[in-house]
Amino acid sequence: MMAAIIALTLLAVVFGLMLGFAAIRFKVEGDPLVDKIDALLPQTQCGQCSYPGCRPYAEAIAKGEADINQCPPGGETTIIALADLLDRDPKPLNPENGTVKPKMVAVIDEQRCIGCTLCIQACPVDAILGAAKHMHTVIESECTGCELCLPPCPVDCIDMVPLGQDILTWKWPYPEEAAPKPAVLEKAS
Repeated sequence: MMAAIIALTLLAVVFGLMLGFAAIRFKVEGDPLVDKIDALLPQTQCGQCSYPGCRPYAEAIAKGEADINQCPPGGETTIIALADLLDRDPKPLNPENGTVKPKMVAVIDEQRCIGCTLCIQACPVDAILGAAKHMHTVIESECTGCELCLPPCPVDCIDMVPLGQDILTWKWPYPEEAAPKPAVLEKAS
């Protein structure tokens, strides 16, 4: 019994040392510019930029294969941040990639859901829970509002609703200019 324990311990130590050596020897360095660009992107994984996710889009920007104005969920703030990082001039959002929309979240009408699991397969961030032939629901905190779950749904039971404001997302509204008051004509008596 003791020999088996010693043998397993020695095997664990040897394999641990081999894995440690391999981690150091075969370490893959990431591109720091790609990491910085990826950190600025909204991580919706929506594919509206014509890339399958934010990381591939960041890699394409770093290589010069993609422009900085292809991310509708990021909007103008992301374009300006990317322009600052890359020392380029900001551009308006490319209309071929979509338009800027308010932050949205998917909501499944549980009465109409047939449990087909097509929306679960389409969700790039695993924000939809459910099983075959059972109703599904969306984890609101995980949903990025990418709308990729809408096309595969055969019964149109998924709606996109604006994300409610809470203490973390509320912003002070911009002041509005007061409309000029209409002139009041006084009656001459």
